[in-house]
Formats: sequence, structure tokens, C-alpha cells
Amino acid sequence: MTNFQMFLAVVQLLCPMTSYQIVFAPPVINVDLDEPPEVRWAPLLTVYDADYLKKAAAEVIDTTVPKWVHRAVSPVVEALEKYIPPPYAGEIRGLASQFGASLTDVVLLNFAYEISAFCTSIVAQDTSGHLYHGRNLDYPHDILRNLTINVFFVKNGTAAFRGTSFAGYVGLWTGQSPNKFTISGDQRGKDQWYDWWKNWVSAFLLKRSPVSWLVRETLEEAADFQDAVLRLANVPLITSVYYIVAGVKPGEGVVVTRDRKGPADIWPLEPSHGGWFRVETNFDHWLIPPAVDPRRDVAIKALNATGQDHINMNTLFKVLSVNPVCNRITVYTTTMSAANPEAYNTEVRRKGCHSNE
Repeated sequence: MTNFQMFLAVVQLLCPMTSYQIVFAPPVINVDLDEPPEVRWAPLLTVYDADYLKKAAAEVIDTTVPKWVHRAVSPVVEALEKYIPPPYAGEIRGLASQFGASLTDVVLLNFAYEISAFCTSIVAQDTSGHLYHGRNLDYPHDILRNLTINVFFVKNGTAAFRGTSFAGYVGLWTGQSPNKFTISGDQRGKDQWYDWWKNWVSAFLLKRSPVSWLVRETLEEAADFQDAVLRLANVPLITSVYYIVAGVKPGEGVVVTRDRKGPADIWPLEPSHGGWFRVETNFDHWLIPPAVDPRRDVAIKALNATGQDHINMNTLFKVLSVNPVCNRITVYTTTMSAANPEAYNTEVRRKGCHSNE
């Protein structure tokens, strides 16, 4: 049994069948892309205390990266910083300065988030051809609920795209380009923490992109759904991942299963043949997930019970709230629709889902 499967087994044991949960909206900041990279994330300090951010970052690193790895790679990270491409190198340097943290820790923080995203993403089309996209993002770090933020990325005085992220993190796992497309990313289950070394070699020596940086770049640069899918399918990455994308026209929904070098599978919506939704967790859709992880089957059952004629933003949120699709380590739930960008909504699960507390 892998570490991921063992983790899921524990989640199942700890998730009682109750429906009590508390949600709250995360704070919102603007990141002005016309500003120098070193100062773009300064608005974080209008929401958070710098000392708190520094301590929170240290907690995430300590619970994600083994201490011996941290000690071993610190001098390497310092040397490799010059290989991080713009604008991320400048943004990371700026964050380190604003937090009063070491550059090593901020680099490690950003890469720590690349390896542990246990998620559920759903794209669905109703009978009128409207598309809805939802995701749960699960991380085994309670403190991330206090670090979740909604970010508007501003260009020329206008919000060019938006996403949900964590304070101190320059990438995006969830985002929307208004009136064009939405994207969520899910970890592909076969990768483990010890793939850090492969990831670093890919990132710095082979000049491949972290998965969350590609999401952000696609939201900023892609012209439409098709352009977004082509970019997400083909740009070399530091690790494998699932990209779930929804557009604005009927049929514009897809799950892209990625290897490091390119696409392993493209799984589109097929509403005319009954495929009005797609569910992706952390396992290849053509394989049976492990018995300890029923999230996919439970989500499919809930979607079928909802029905295509009743799917909307509210019912999709309810599907994403079903146990164990939503569980004790679910940090936030986002529902979005590119054709209705103002409806973008993220709710932080204060205690996770289905807690007795």
C-alpha cells in the first residue's frame, strides 16, 4: 500500500457520517502584474501579519519536507534560485523579503505545494449546454485554511484572471479566465514525496514547468478553451498531473492526464452519448481506484442522482460536499463557470467536512 493509500484509509476511519460543517469566504487580494515582481505580493501584508506568515510557512515545510531533506537541500536551493525563470524568481525573492524569511524556505514552500494535492475535480454540462466546474482541494495541513486566498491578477488596471491559492505561493491549482475557460489541477497519484529529486532535476536542469505555474501562465496567456488545452497538454512539466478544463461552449470540458513530457490521455465530455460530466480524483480514470478511496464512485453516484437537468452551481457544491468527496483534510471548495465569471465562489472548510466538532 502506498503512502497515499494509507493516508486515505486513515481519512475514511476518521470521517463520521455527519453533515455538520462550517465554511467561510477567504480574503481577497489584487496582484498587479504591471508592478515589478518583487513587490507584486505586498498586498498580502494588508491581510496577514508577516511573523504569522513566516511561522505558517515553516509549519508547512516541516510537515511536508523531512528535516534531513531540508538540511541537505538548503545550500542547493540557494544555488538553484538563479535558474528559476521570471517572473517567479522576482516574486519569490519579494515574498522572502516581505515575510522576513529565508529564500530557501520560500522556494521550498512553493515546491512543497507541488507534491501533495489530494483533490476531486468535476466538470459538468447541463441540458442547456451550460458548463460548471468544481473542485475540492485537500491538503494534510490544517493551517492552510487560514492561508487560503482569492487572488485577482490585474493587468492594465483590469482583472485579467483570478484564482484561489495560499499566501506565499506564486502558483495556482484553481483559476478562471473570464468568458474563456476555467482550470483545476489534481495530483496524479503515482508520484510520492521522494519524487522531489526527479522534480528538481526536471525543473532546473531540464527547464520544465511546475504544474501550478503552467496553470497560471495558461490563465494569463491562452486565447480560449482550445488554446488552453493545447498548452496544458504539451508544455513539459516537472511531474505528472491531471488538468481539468471547462470552456464556455457546449462540449468544452476535458480531463488531461499528463506525463512529464506530454499527454497520457485526453478525456473530453461527450454529452450526446451520456458523458455529461467527468470526475477526476487522483487516479487514472481508466483504472479502478483502490478500495480505500471511494471518492470517484461516490461523486459519480451523487451526480447521477442530481441529474443533468438539475446540475448548477449550487447542486455541484452539494455534490462536492458529500462524504468522503469532502473529508477532514478538505481545505476549500471552489465552484466556477467561465461564461458567468462573477459566480466564481470559494468556501474554506473551517474544520474540513463531516467533523463531529
